[in-house]
Order: sequence, then structure tokens, then C-alpha cells
Amino acid sequence: MEKNASDNTELETGKAHIIVEIIEYVPNAVVIKTIIKKSTGNISIMSFDSGEGLTEKTSPFDTFAQIIEGNAEIVIDHVSNHLKAGMGIIIPAHLPNYIKPNGRFKMIQTVIKSGYE
Repeated sequence: MEKNASDNTELETGKAHIIVEIIEYVPNAVVIKTIIKKSTGNISIMSFDSGEGLTEKTSPFDTFAQIIEGNAEIVIDHVSNHLKAGMGIIIPAHLPNYIKPNGRFKMIQTVIKSGYE
């Protein structure tokens, strides 16, 4: 069951942050907090409670996903990728992808919109 909670308040600039502490787990939910949002792309941090994932989608832009706590399974074009904290993967534009529920974890997602003009 996918439940999303979003916080579109960007982080304070010019100040150091402990990334894994920016966002907390919420029972039975996926929480998304925007770190920075620009016309050329955005960076978000996400927390996934146990049993929570994201349904299949296709993005018109390349996306970089980096696990910062726990581990996750990211499926890109029907190929499963198991990532643990410290690992990242580029999800190419225009390929179907989803995140399978695999315990609690946190990740940073960076979407690059430039280069597609």
C-alpha cells in the first residue's frame, strides 16, 4: 500500500546538514522532502517504511538514486538491482522503473532535466 507524504520546503542554504536526519520514517508511508528544486532538476530525500515502495513509472529525465540508510531493490526495465547504504544507480530516462518494498530505507533522488532541450 503506497502512501506518500511530501514536504516541499527546501533546506536552508549555506548550512551543513546531516542528511540521514533530515527525514524520519512514518509508519506505513513513503515520505518525500525536497532538498532543492530548480528548473534544471531537483534533489529530494525519501524515507520508506517497511513494506512500502513506489509503483512503476517512466521519467523523461535521467535520475540518480543513492541509498543512504538500509537497503533497497530498484527495478529498471525488468532488471532487479539490490542496493545498500552508500550505493547509487542511474535510472535512464524513458525506462520503466519501480522500487520494491524491502524493509525500511532512506535515499536521495536527483533528477537532471538539462540536456533534453
